[in-house]
Amino acid sequence: MSKFRRIGILGGSFNPIHLGHLAIAEQARESLRLDKVVFIPANIPPHKQIKGFASAQERYYLTQLACQGNPDFQVCDLEIIRGGVSYSVETLKELKSIYPKARLYFIAGADFLTEFSAWKAIGKLKSLCTFVVAPRPGHPLKRLPKGMQAIDVAALEISSTVIRNRLKKGKSIRYLVPEKVQQYILRKRLYR
Repeated sequence: MSKFRRIGILGGSFNPIHLGHLAIAEQARESLRLDKVVFIPANIPPHKQIKGFASAQERYYLTQLACQGNPDFQVCDLEIIRGGVSYSVETLKELKSIYPKARLYFIAGADFLTEFSAWKAIGKLKSLCTFVVAPRPGHPLKRLPKGMQAIDVAALEISSTVIRNRLKKGKSIRYLVPEKVQQYILRKRLYR
């Protein structure tokens, strides 16, 4: 029997993972009294073009590096192992079978609301988890769809797109990503 009763789920492309992701996860963990937050890098995101992406394995490894040192964070390769396009409904079904007694909280930045209506099996998704929406710069929280709740977190003005663009231009990404993530990206010359 699992000791985890309240689990946060933070999925995404993490291309690359950055301090904004980590800050939202930690603040959600604290405010919702979560037992842990599970980071799930997408194999192939259904709503984003993958041009310029690091491989799924590299993004998974970067996420592991970023989460080292926080015992309340776990990285799961469920979507990568499953392969193909990563649909949240399939992932949540699997997580529900792993943690049948746990309450799942799907943590998302407010920018996800612009594409949420196109997500696969929205009704089923809502029955599997509680959606928790964090503010993101440029995406104020106005009226949330029924069944979603907002959390008050300090949003960092960091995005993976900005980081990739800085790397393409040869600019520093120090203090935007964890140091080990930066070292790996620079050593492997990712996003160049």
